[in-house]
Amino acid sequence: MSEKAIELFRASTPVFQALSDSARQDIILLLAEKEPLTVNEIASESTLSRPAVSHHLKILRNQQLVKIEQKGTQRYYSLALDDAISLLKNLIAAVEGECL
Repeated sequence: MSEKAIELFRASTPVFQALSDSARQDIILLLAEKEPLTVNEIASESTLSRPAVSHHLKILRNQQLVKIEQKGTQRYYSLALDDAISLLKNLIAAVEGECL
């Protein structure tokens, strides 16, 4: 396997880890349907507590899967998947090109 493919695998690991949790998957699906939302709005649509939602949003934000927009005193979360999708597409192309 090429160095590029290995680098892409390593770079994708944090994204896979962020996406591996079902609570974070649910948040992403909710944002895909109803973005932008505040932490309270996400918590009200979820079985998670507000602190738990905040924790999961922080993980998603750290992996640049969500973004925040400040409007007055409210912070609105929405999806920011472009970079992750590009990374995963490059990984798929590398695997298809070298492993299949």
